[in-house]
Amino acid sequence: MQRTLLFQKKRNFLIIYIHNLILNKTQLFTEAILDAQKNRLKNDKSVIIVGLGVTDPKGIFGTTLGLEEEFGNNRIFDCPISENSITGILIGAAINGFKPILTHQRVEFSLLAIDQMFTQAAKWSYMTAGAQFLPIVIRLIIGRGWGQGPQHSQSLFAIFSHIPGLIVVAPSTPKEAKGLLIASIKNNNPVIFFEHRWLHAIKGEVPQFEFDIPIGKANIYKKGKDITLVSFSYMFIESIRVWEFFKDLNISIELIDLRTLRPLDTHTVVNSVKKTKNLIFVDNDWESFGIGAEVISRVVEQCGKILKSNPTRIGIKEVPIPSTRALSRFCYPSVGNIIDIILKQLKIKDVEIPTNLYNLDLDKSDIPNNNFKGPF
Repeated sequence: MQRTLLFQKKRNFLIIYIHNLILNKTQLFTEAILDAQKNRLKNDKSVIIVGLGVTDPKGIFGTTLGLEEEFGNNRIFDCPISENSITGILIGAAINGFKPILTHQRVEFSLLAIDQMFTQAAKWSYMTAGAQFLPIVIRLIIGRGWGQGPQHSQSLFAIFSHIPGLIVVAPSTPKEAKGLLIASIKNNNPVIFFEHRWLHAIKGEVPQFEFDIPIGKANIYKKGKDITLVSFSYMFIESIRVWEFFKDLNISIELIDLRTLRPLDTHTVVNSVKKTKNLIFVDNDWESFGIGAEVISRVVEQCGKILKSNPTRIGIKEVPIPSTRALSRFCYPSVGNIIDIILKQLKIKDVEIPTNLYNLDLDKSDIPNNNFKGPF
């Protein structure tokens, strides 16, 4: 009997291994986004892609390369530098049976179309009593570093998440980028799809078939019992490094990736905090009025009496980001900063944190890895 069970376990492991080997592929974040768009373009003739630079030789950091050649210039096309106008035109297209994917290469560019997104797209289904839908995906690329300065380093997650009628997603891995983008394009509501520029060069295993990742469902990346650490987008990658540091100290962190900011999966976070009774939130944005503030307020409302410590939010310094590296490196939380705050919250002393975790190297302080070649 034992030999039979052992054989079955080995066989099942081998089947899973071969299955993953055949159906998964190591891809860049950008390649996963490109694959998701190809999938929907092939399977849904109503999908079109529009944006400044989508037919450029660099293909918006590689995320639209070859699409015009494969699907034609009647479905993939560039547009004038007129964000408000093109957003309004594509909202009209969405009302009339198309499923547009609009890309703004900087989140700041989209601010010129705030009225179209907040007043028109977000409200349409409500104003028609659900008789009409408005399926549009707006890719907003955010980021920091490389001297982008105060006008091109903003995250602005919270601004878009504040608006009822919009769905807001923010993947952190290539697999989630593909699964969430496919789900977003299939959705009948307007979706804001945030891509952090520093994630574009990250690699990961991605299924080579069509799959959806549920919108509105957070991911428990690692289970733990001592403290709940919640993040999303690029800072979730930094949070993984934090988890690895504490693993070596035998401190058990429950690590959660929100993935969707609206609707917000409060249930998963609350259940985790009920177990750990401690909460740290690592934001990609300024702390005040942000996603972290919303998550913490909901947790306190439901778990306030059982918390062992006051929840902490970690985010960007409350200033516009300087262009100079010498100053900007002090604006963003580092792995070392996060570790230090967790140690204080858990009242753990005499733990030495390597200096290289504090982003003190001026040459590397505003690039995520050697593959990063700058904003354009």
